[in-house]
Amino acid sequence: MAFGIAIEKVREMLDSPVFATVATIRPDGCPQQSVVWIGRDGDGPLFVTAADNVKGRHLRRDPRVSVLLNPPGTPYTYAAIRGTATLERGTGRELVDALSIKYTGLPFAEHNPQAAARATDLITVRVTPEEILGRTF
Repeated sequence: MAFGIAIEKVREMLDSPVFATVATIRPDGCPQQSVVWIGRDGDGPLFVTAADNVKGRHLRRDPRVSVLLNPPGTPYTYAAIRGTATLERGTGRELVDALSIKYTGLPFAEHNPQAAARATDLITVRVTPEEILGRTF
C-alpha cells in the first residue's frame, strides 16, 4: 500500500463526521459518484449501501472503488483512497445505525424513518486501501 499522506490524519478524517464521495465504475467504464457516511475499520474505510442500488450493482460487477474525504472546515485538506471493495451481507443494519449516530446523533430509524423502512437489504462495503494520497495542514 502506498501512502502519500500520514495515515494518522486519514484515520482522524474517517473517525470524524466528514462526508465521503465514493466513485464506482459504471458498465460503460465511466465513474459514478455519490456522497456517503463513512466509517473505519483499521486503516480501511467502510460504508453502507443497498444491495440492489447503483453502487451495490457496480461493486458486485467491478470491486474497484475510490473514496475522497474533504473536511468542510479545511477545504484544501483531503485524502483520496483507492482500493478494492468487499461486500458483506447481514451487517449493514448495525453499521448504518452506528454511522447515523456519528453523523446525526440518532439511530437511523429515528433520523430518517422513511428511508429506514425502505432499506431492507443493506450491505457493508469494506475498502481495502491500495493507495492513499492527500494533503493536510
